[in-house]
Amino acid sequence: MIRKFGATFGLFLGIFVIFGSFLIEGGTMNALFLIAPIFIVFGGTFAATIIGFGLDEFLKLFTLAKKAYFPEKYDNAKLISVYYDFAVKVRKEGLLSVEEEMPRLEYIFPKKLIRFLIDGATEETIENISLLEMRIMKERHYSNAFIFSKMGGYAPTMGILGTVMALILTLANVGSDPNVLIRNIATAFIATLWGVLSANLIWLPISDKLKKCHMEEKHMMEVALEGTLGLMSGEIPLVVKTRLISLLPQQEQKEMLNL
Repeated sequence: MIRKFGATFGLFLGIFVIFGSFLIEGGTMNALFLIAPIFIVFGGTFAATIIGFGLDEFLKLFTLAKKAYFPEKYDNAKLISVYYDFAVKVRKEGLLSVEEEMPRLEYIFPKKLIRFLIDGATEETIENISLLEMRIMKERHYSNAFIFSKMGGYAPTMGILGTVMALILTLANVGSDPNVLIRNIATAFIATLWGVLSANLIWLPISDKLKKCHMEEKHMMEVALEGTLGLMSGEIPLVVKTRLISLLPQQEQKEMLNL
């Protein structure tokens, strides 16, 4: 369960450790959740993002964040098993026989490759289309991750901006009510806190998670491409399966080979 919701678990763990440590040392939550510094940090970060990337890209952030915390899982072991069954069927009945088995493929990419294969596309054509799609996908995914990476740079800067503003208010009120001065100083430090915390616990981890999601999808596509080319060349089913298993991490290889 923790593996499935690892990103969410990590976020709550970070919040628990950071805020919990503050409370253990005698702090109060009211001291951290001041409206002004939070508004400056998050409002300023969002504003900078809209300026830099446009409103349309900004509105996509919530969907991308959901994808980062609840990513699609690719079962490469199951995909390999399907390709092995396809290879057995191709050896017995020919390429056209796998058309009726296509619903067994869960992902769009291998379905497209099998469709190209059935329609008579050449090996070069299938490879070129696959590599093109992988390249375009990488550009799209890394562009999405780059937005969160930039937000991770904006947030601490906005925190510093909030700190400077609070210090200006502190100096401007020198000689007045001490409670006002103390509140302004607290606001200054809290703005920096929220800037650094949001960058390193929210925006930058989402950027890294989106890159990881890209690598997992790319890995699935590589397995599908190798499997399709194996079917095209008419290789022995066991050879197709062994080749695809070699693309998996060592632990998964051992499990599939029963080592």
